[in-house]
Amino acid sequence: MNIHIIGGGNLGTSVAIGIAKFSSKHHVTLTRRNADKIKHLEALSITVSANNTHRIQEADIIILTVKPYQVELILSEILPVINNKIIASAVSGLSIEMLQDKIGAANQAIRIMPNVAAQFGASATCVSYLEQHTEQGQKMVSLFKDLGTAPVIDEKLMDAATVLAASGTAFALRYIRASMQAGIEIGFDWQTALEISAQTVKGAAQMLLEEQTHPEQLIDRVTTPKGCTIAGLNDMERHGFSASLISGIKTSLRQIQE
Repeated sequence: MNIHIIGGGNLGTSVAIGIAKFSSKHHVTLTRRNADKIKHLEALSITVSANNTHRIQEADIIILTVKPYQVELILSEILPVINNKIIASAVSGLSIEMLQDKIGAANQAIRIMPNVAAQFGASATCVSYLEQHTEQGQKMVSLFKDLGTAPVIDEKLMDAATVLAASGTAFALRYIRASMQAGIEIGFDWQTALEISAQTVKGAAQMLLEEQTHPEQLIDRVTTPKGCTIAGLNDMERHGFSASLISGIKTSLRQIQE
């Protein structure tokens, strides 16, 4: 397929790189007003342009990774020159119904929420679509499964998905940073502490994804009676580790819904 991504910021660039690396059977075009900033992506066989309509007629899928205030202008540019396209939006706050009304019945609206780990084939990309667009929605699922996981969710949960998957990247990185800092306190240089902390989180996530089990079952494997692991876990809980993380996620959701 030909994938046309409008919006060469952090998210759009990550998705473009991910497709180029992990779905090489597809061709990617990425647009940005200041195209010089993404010119280096041509080395990955990504077509780069400052023109949002550059060869857009050849696109099978158009992905919007732009700010909400940019949507109207972009649609006014592309709608006169396209027909019967899948238009997938990663724009916060733009519902499928709103997008479908804007693009007309000749095109199909899909809503997606990837994260910047797409460029490493590790995004958690949530996908929502209308029942009449199941075929087109499944094409998006297939595309983003090459870039990580791609669960189909009810659209009413898309704001929550934004917080859990996109903002969640920052939350996970903050944990890794704290673990790294602790590693320095107990004797490691920062590079070694970072390598150990990051790889440990990667390994824990891989176990969960492959075994499809509850985290507590895996925690039980590495905790022993009167051991150091349970002592550390209990001390973290006394200081509000889980409670503060849950509170932070819920605060982020309230913020995105305001």
